Amino acid sequence: MITVIKPGLLTTVQDLGRMGYQQYGMVVAGAMDDYSLQVGNLLVGNWRGAAGLEITWLGPVLRFETDTVIALTGADLGPLLDGKPVPLWKSISIEKGQELRFQGPVAGMRTYLCVAGGIQVPTVMGSRSTYLKGRIGGFHGRALQSGDVLETGRPLQLADRVGRQPAASMRPRYGKEIRLRTLPGPQAEAFTEEGLHTFYHADFEVTPQSDRMGYRLEGPVIRHRTGADIISDAIAPGAVQVPAEGRPIILMADRQTTGGYTKIATVISVDLPRLAQARPGTRITFHEVSLDEAQELAIEQEKRLKMLEIGIRSK
Repeated sequence: MITVIKPGLLTTVQDLGRMGYQQYGMVVAGAMDDYSLQVGNLLVGNWRGAAGLEITWLGPVLRFETDTVIALTGADLGPLLDGKPVPLWKSISIEKGQELRFQGPVAGMRTYLCVAGGIQVPTVMGSRSTYLKGRIGGFHGRALQSGDVLETGRPLQLADRVGRQPAASMRPRYGKEIRLRTLPGPQAEAFTEEGLHTFYHADFEVTPQSDRMGYRLEGPVIRHRTGADIISDAIAPGAVQVPAEGRPIILMADRQTTGGYTKIATVISVDLPRLAQARPGTRITFHEVSLDEAQELAIEQEKRLKMLEIGIRSK
């Protein structure tokens, strides 16, 4: 059991998302940084898709009502356990009555709190993820509030899970500049040569209007050749829409299932977790890669996660 003393800016229950329902208009939701969630779950002995807490920018104050093991991955928001600094990307033991709080953001945007046994909330359409705008899933379909009590699963052999950590190469660094690799979008021909050149050579900046649905970027105008509106079609994760105003929006975990704006590119899957950690003001540049390269990068990331999973299970 975990009691929420203070909820923080935005703390929600998330897993890897609600798959298989986009054809009915239901968004996927799930962790913005699914890489950090998966690593955190492996460190505490869960399966990769177990539900954890996504903690955004200003963290909560939580009290643990039982002994357990946790791991904090993703952003460094200055975590303290009973007033003492907590290591990131490492499983640690928790004693009944201890309190976890956060001093404030140091690097990155979102921390993931994974608990041995996972956060136990009802599954909705096969997922425990919170979709805030639809008030579906998670803890009563909303962000956590003071006084909420979360149940966790019943893990075994907690002592064996303490002190686990991934190789240093598996820990991302979050900076003020991000180079995003992309594939050409399905409506790339709707943009002028000048517009395409602007997209791939100019600098853009993450705006404060960015959220779980999409990251809005500020920068030079991207010119259309045939107009911004199209007959609505499917939206992939990382799709880069460019409305008539000419400024890109990168669609994220809570993206709509279909959209009627031209899409100039799609950010590849392995780069979306880094984007999910970008704060307002972060500088963004785009670089086109081939489909083969994007697939190779995705396979390589999956291999690293699988090796971590096998290495932990073999201990």
